[in-house]
Amino acid sequence: MTARPETPLLDRIDRPADLKQLSDGELVRLAHELRAETVSAVSETGGHLGAGLGVVELSVALHAVFDTPRDKIIWDVGHQCYPHKILTGRRERIRTLRQKGGLSGFTKRSESLYDCFGAGHSSTSISAALGFAVARDLGGQCDGGLGDAVAVIGDGSISAGMAYEAMNNAGHLNKRMFVVLNDNDMSIAPPVGAMSSYLSRLYAGEPFQELRAAAKGAVSLLPEPFREGAKRAKEMLKGMTVGGTLFEELGFSYVGPIDGHDMNQLLPVLRTIRQRATGPVMLHVITKKGKGYAPAETARDRGHATATFDVLTGKQHKAPSNAPSYTSVFGRALLDEAARDDRICAVTAAMPDGTGLSQFADRYPSRCFDVAIAEQHGVTFSAALAAGGMKPFCAMYSTFLQRGYDQVVHDVAIQRLPVRFAIDRAGLVGADGATHAGAFDIAFMANLPGMVVMAAADEAELVHMVATAAAHDEGPIAFRYPRGEGVGVEMPERGVPLEIGKGRMIRKGARVALLSLGTRLQEVEKAAEALAARGIEPSIADARFAKPLDAEMILSLARDHEALITIEEGAVGGFGSHVAQLLAENGVFDNGLKFRSMVLPDVFIDQSSPRDMYDVAAMNAAQIEAKVLDTLGVARIDSKRA
Repeated sequence: MTARPETPLLDRIDRPADLKQLSDGELVRLAHELRAETVSAVSETGGHLGAGLGVVELSVALHAVFDTPRDKIIWDVGHQCYPHKILTGRRERIRTLRQKGGLSGFTKRSESLYDCFGAGHSSTSISAALGFAVARDLGGQCDGGLGDAVAVIGDGSISAGMAYEAMNNAGHLNKRMFVVLNDNDMSIAPPVGAMSSYLSRLYAGEPFQELRAAAKGAVSLLPEPFREGAKRAKEMLKGMTVGGTLFEELGFSYVGPIDGHDMNQLLPVLRTIRQRATGPVMLHVITKKGKGYAPAETARDRGHATATFDVLTGKQHKAPSNAPSYTSVFGRALLDEAARDDRICAVTAAMPDGTGLSQFADRYPSRCFDVAIAEQHGVTFSAALAAGGMKPFCAMYSTFLQRGYDQVVHDVAIQRLPVRFAIDRAGLVGADGATHAGAFDIAFMANLPGMVVMAAADEAELVHMVATAAAHDEGPIAFRYPRGEGVGVEMPERGVPLEIGKGRMIRKGARVALLSLGTRLQEVEKAAEALAARGIEPSIADARFAKPLDAEMILSLARDHEALITIEEGAVGGFGSHVAQLLAENGVFDNGLKFRSMVLPDVFIDQSSPRDMYDVAAMNAAQIEAKVLDTLGVARIDSKRA
């Protein structure tokens, strides 16, 4: 293990109030130590590295100038909050980041008074800051008190419509609050769209803008590295004037841009705006994602998300893969389909790598669209592509598709448009925890009239489901698959469309039937092996479709067995509920069938390994076995031992 860095100043910091005792020069040195400590900690835990390194100086400056926790600092998304956590009394636990029982990788209200508002998804911070500001002025009370509210939002996150809804409202209410626009020209993927070009323009022509009246002389010229913006001059929006015009039209006093790594700029500017602000203020700071750690600075994603790594070399310690990831299987299968059908196109919301579309974008750039962090727009854009005769695959994480649900209903389902939804990160996702769990998509998609919903049991099934979606023109269709590796099954040369609404029998047995949807099938088969040792040979079926259900297969299973158990990686109200409805409508329960449904529990499960999380959810092989025995009324000798 690499030796931990020497941090004499940081060792003196137990809480943000301790920063008030340091000189500005000491705060500069503290930032260097904080950066080293952040790199050291993430090297042991893995996690979001680059974003945190980009806001080290900003984290120190904000906590030094503002009075937290009375003043509320709201970190948009939250993946940049590791330095903040170290400064706010959690340093001794920082090496438990994203681990079972450890610190969350995002801000979390239940973890600390200094995490005043939880996050995990983008573009919520300005709305939250305005809410705190209004609560303050109305006499509200909360733990820590209510003072100023500061939203820290990135140039990627500010591409989402919700940020503008909040700024529009904040400008109208004219409440004193602060928005720090952390402009690093690099969200998870390179930021796209007119807003990114506009922000580039703010410093493309001029390396420095003086702080409005109050802070004249408090800032120096931006250093040479930040003049690289001039290279992007061709991307400028024509007719837009330099100087924060857009933000000022929304009612904000605009300040900047300033160098977000220069404490000699940050500290006096923050002190001045805190002293003199009367309404909403936007401070535009220019930063560099991965700043100060060469392997992150030179990585294509600036060290956005890493496994554990060697601090000296930056080399990540990744376990060897035994099977391709589901995401990469989807990406390759879609490429294969697109090679044969030039109407196939792909849409993603700022996650081309995460959704496996990078190769597609390289090969078919005119047919691949990254719409930025704008899931609502992405869904409706896909709907119109479909209405225009294209075959759009709208690839989004389950947890992010939630943000575009009204558009799924109103713009896709009601119009029966053949949008293909590729739903990544289905089920429990591990270290990212509850904010990124794909728990609800089966329920919210299968409720929609005309929507076809599939779930892949393994990576080969996923290939066939991509082919099924490509061939389906009768209406919307969705297929879900988890994060991580497949199970190592033999892969087909190409996908073959499945018959809509038809499942498959895996094995025939007696007494109990296990009806699985999705990748719990492997755990179901393990449970069946354990049950066989007890003399119970269950039937196993892979539903494949949550909607439409394979009524013939399900009713046959109900007729031929005394018990039927469904298993799915989703919340209550999904597949099992639809099966129960089918059985009830066909009078099956009138004949005494024992029916159980294994779903995710009615709680948000904290981060851990996926296996541990499914243990908490009681959905691994041992719990499936126990459910069968309990349903059949078979006593378990081992469970009665003291």
